[in-house]
Amino acid sequence: MARIGGVGVIDIRPLAPADMPALERLFGTTRGTAGCWCMWYIISVKEFHAGGAAANAAKFRALAAVSPLPMGLLAWIDGEPAGWAAAGPRSRYARAVNTPTLKAAAPAEHDAVWLVPCFYVRADRRRGGIARALLEAAVDAARTAGAVAIEGFPTAGTRLGSTDRHVGTEVLFRSCGFTPVDRPSSNRVVMRRELGAAR
Repeated sequence: MARIGGVGVIDIRPLAPADMPALERLFGTTRGTAGCWCMWYIISVKEFHAGGAAANAAKFRALAAVSPLPMGLLAWIDGEPAGWAAAGPRSRYARAVNTPTLKAAAPAEHDAVWLVPCFYVRADRRRGGIARALLEAAVDAARTAGAVAIEGFPTAGTRLGSTDRHVGTEVLFRSCGFTPVDRPSSNRVVMRRELGAAR
């Protein structure tokens, strides 16, 4: 646990089965998160839209129930869910690795390299350092799991549009020790942090 600025005591931990109701409350605070349930980078676009929010939530819960690694990290402030970062092996994010953004990613590394494809911080808790704390926690979780590196594909520069907010910024990733390894488009940069040899 740590105190961040004036936001209070923050506790970040990997998502556990008992945390699912809290995650549902957090995702329910916006239409986008309530519909996505962090499945956008995992399943095809057709499948994502086919069943709507309920189907995406069910798919997330099913994956969380069987995955040996958590689906991400949940941030708590004073006992209430305040933020989320999806994180796990790159191989989990099948749709993401098949996009032009990650075209340079080596398939042989998909299981050994972790990916942090998206963040969500509750509106009333933004600008308090929670996204940075979540990213640092994701680095720690990846290292503990034996990953050789961890990556993200934030927006290049510092400005975030409404459709880019979930991927974070280049500045955020740099602040956590990530360096650019590819610039696949004018508004995306692939950032990577080496973690050492896999166990």
